[in-house]
Amino acid sequence: MVRVLVVADEVVEALWTDQVHAHDGVDLILAAGDLPFDYLEHLANALDRPLVFVPGNHDADLSGYSNVRGLWTQSGVPVRWPGPAGAVNADERVIDVAGLRIAGLGGSIRYNKGPNQWTERQQARRARRVTRLAAWRKLRDGRGVDVLLTHSPPLDCGDEPDAPHQGFACLHTLVTRLQPPLLLHGHIHPHGHPRPDRHLGTTRVVNVVPLKVLEVTR
Repeated sequence: MVRVLVVADEVVEALWTDQVHAHDGVDLILAAGDLPFDYLEHLANALDRPLVFVPGNHDADLSGYSNVRGLWTQSGVPVRWPGPAGAVNADERVIDVAGLRIAGLGGSIRYNKGPNQWTERQQARRARRVTRLAAWRKLRDGRGVDVLLTHSPPLDCGDEPDAPHQGFACLHTLVTRLQPPLLLHGHIHPHGHPRPDRHLGTTRVVNVVPLKVLEVTR
């Protein structure tokens, strides 16, 4: 069992204080987007745990960066990575950390010209890449995905009717193909109203804004 702290979209002010150590028992931190990068760095440093994230539609554009033996480059030129130091960007990737296999897909539906926004067709293409990576990993070692970490929810599964907060239809297909026990997402602010968990088949869909602590079976 892996104990996971999951955050998204809204800064929890208490976590800037010594109260963060109430979560010293977690094994991993996951972030589902739209949080200040210095906040994420603080959580990782204070708790001394690995942090994996996907970008939200209000985050900086992190595409096009490569890390080879600790050196960040963009278009072959050494640069400073604008993302949170020490964190792992899981967007459009499948990674293994703290005993869990995590597939990531960041961003929201496109509603203006901001970064990390995708049309349904674009996100479906990115989702197919995640499917291929997960299939290759499973072929190699027999393990499936434990957590699908996204910024936006699936369409008609915890999203909102206004254009910026509509979910992605392609996430239904991705869930069907990966069969993860958990899909964790942000983007939809509770505004004081409980956001119940939902299900897509056997996958539990959890809105993690602003914070959830979950126990995930390996």
